[in-house]
Amino acid sequence: MSCLALLAIVSFAATVWPLSAQTVQRCTGMDGKTVYTDKRCEDVGAMDRLPDPSATVGATRNSLYRDSCSRTLSDLVRQITAAADARDVNRLASIYWWSGVSNASANRILDRLEAVVERPLISIDPIRPAPPPILDASGNVVDDNADGYYPQSSQRDRPVALRLQQTLRNSATPSSTVLQLRRSYKCFWITL
Repeated sequence: MSCLALLAIVSFAATVWPLSAQTVQRCTGMDGKTVYTDKRCEDVGAMDRLPDPSATVGATRNSLYRDSCSRTLSDLVRQITAAADARDVNRLASIYWWSGVSNASANRILDRLEAVVERPLISIDPIRPAPPPILDASGNVVDDNADGYYPQSSQRDRPVALRLQQTLRNSATPSSTVLQLRRSYKCFWITL
């Protein structure tokens, strides 16, 4: 091998070596998308990583970031509980169905949501529609012994609303708020 060829290989390796030594950062942008950069994440307006959404504090999720909407009713209940525990009206507003709401109505709704998160939460109970009575073959309600009690079907319907049992702030006076449920875009949303 000639000296010239050896010099060419060494100079090529010297120019390639620093390129392979650079590190590529994997960052998460504020929109939740992954960004790859050779700069610091903070320099491109991103974070090293997002908080772990499965991290828990007590019985509630301590998630600052949600990658999607509430796909299950239990996830919606966790979001409501986390918003109430953190007294975060913005978090509760993020699961509200805002479609078709005027500005004036939105301000009233936000005031009501803020009142909800300011009160201590006791429980969240599902509200199910009343089951239909059992009918005989001719379409009459079955009441075998004429006592006014009509047997109900054993089928359990999905909840149509959630009842938040709370107490008024700094007191033991009970308070109840009913949040209607709406399912759209394969997600659960709340309305007042």
